[in-house]
Amino acid sequence: MKKKVAISIGDLNGIGIQLALENHATLSKEINPLYCIDEAMLKQAAQKLNIPIPHDFHTIENIAPSFEIEAGVVTKESGAYAYASFVKAVELARKQEVDAICTLPIHKKAWEKAGVAYKGHTDALRDFFDAEAIMMLGCDKMYVALFTEHIPLKEVASSINEKDLTRFLIDFYHTAKPTTTVAVLGLNPHAGDDGVLGDEERIIEKAIKQATTYLKKENPSLLTPHSSLFTSPMVPDVAFTPNVRKNYTHYIAMFHDQGLAPLKALYFDEGINVSLNLPILRTSVDHGTAFDIAYKGVKLNHLSYMNAIKYIGEHL
Repeated sequence: MKKKVAISIGDLNGIGIQLALENHATLSKEINPLYCIDEAMLKQAAQKLNIPIPHDFHTIENIAPSFEIEAGVVTKESGAYAYASFVKAVELARKQEVDAICTLPIHKKAWEKAGVAYKGHTDALRDFFDAEAIMMLGCDKMYVALFTEHIPLKEVASSINEKDLTRFLIDFYHTAKPTTTVAVLGLNPHAGDDGVLGDEERIIEKAIKQATTYLKKENPSLLTPHSSLFTSPMVPDVAFTPNVRKNYTHYIAMFHDQGLAPLKALYFDEGINVSLNLPILRTSVDHGTAFDIAYKGVKLNHLSYMNAIKYIGEHL
């Protein structure tokens, strides 16, 4: 039986609704989608896009107040609607009325204008479920999890501590279920060069040791004398070279751009966003609202969207 998936519609001034309409027929072969958008906003968007609404495009009423779509414009109305759509999708998953949720792209500034307190989906999910959600992005070829996410770069070093990183490593291993050793990046150039360029790698090493000890005690079969669960802190500037990448499928980066710059350079079109360590399964496209091309008749790349749906089918 096909899984039922709630699709939060994202920012209606962006490309999310075009993705939903254009890919509905293909997507419906894999899942039963339920779109968190009401009929009035759907009709307005479809008319502006000049795309017919499929007869089996199932929607939900009373999401949020209707508004006039302004293609490519950041507005509090579009931010409020995007947030309400997301909250509805989460509510359906919490009540087990759907099996998972998939989120289309939001605009963080629109959320802010609407008075939403969260910087994004993952922040909100942590609060909704009182759980340490982990942001993992990528595709089957390579996934990257982020220890720190949307914080200023100047705050990253002080955020790395043994207790939180140990918990992160354990939670990641439990929920990502990697089949190869996890590549853990150092923070500093050359992974600190044995303390010459920084000592945060000492903290990372201790967290890796603590997490490995815990996981081995929990399940002794995880480790053999010739294998390890995590690498020692890797030199970041060589971690994503071809010869290194062929040995790993999962990476842990210490900060946002350290992991996502190489990931998006390699697999931008096909990458997805997955929220791990939650009681529900949530996936998302790994791209933004693309305001510059919204409602302009541009052919969209749908690979990230379809991969986000594919992940749900493979992991439920």
